[in-house]
Amino acid sequence: GSPSQLEDTAPRIVEHPSDLLVSKGEPATLSCKAEGRPAPAVEWYKDGERVETDREDPRSHRTLLPGGSLFFLRILHGRRGKPDEGVYVCVARNYLGEATSRNASLEVAGE
Repeated sequence: GSPSQLEDTAPRIVEHPSDLLVSKGEPATLSCKAEGRPAPAVEWYKDGERVETDREDPRSHRTLLPGGSLFFLRILHGRRGKPDEGVYVCVARNYLGEATSRNASLEVAGE
C-alpha cells in the first residue's frame, strides 16, 4: 500500500481518566480519549458493570461526551448510598480490538 493510504488501527487510549474527589451535587468529568480507525466506540464501566448514560436512559445524570469522556451533571449521594462512587474504567472498541484505560476512582467528599 502507498503511504498516503490510511490503514485501520486498533484503538488506543490517549487520555486516561484520573482519580476524582467531588462534593455531592457538583458536576464532574472523567476524561477519556481514544484513537483508532475506524473511530472507536467508548463505553464506561464502574466496578466492572457498564455505566448507563443518557444515550440509554434520557433521565440519566451521566452523559457520554463526543470525545469519550464521562460527564456527571451532579454527583448523586444520599442516605441510601453513593451511586456514583467507585472505580471507573473506559473501554474503547472497534473491529480490530479494544483498549482499556487505567482505573480511576471517584470519591464523594464527606459531609
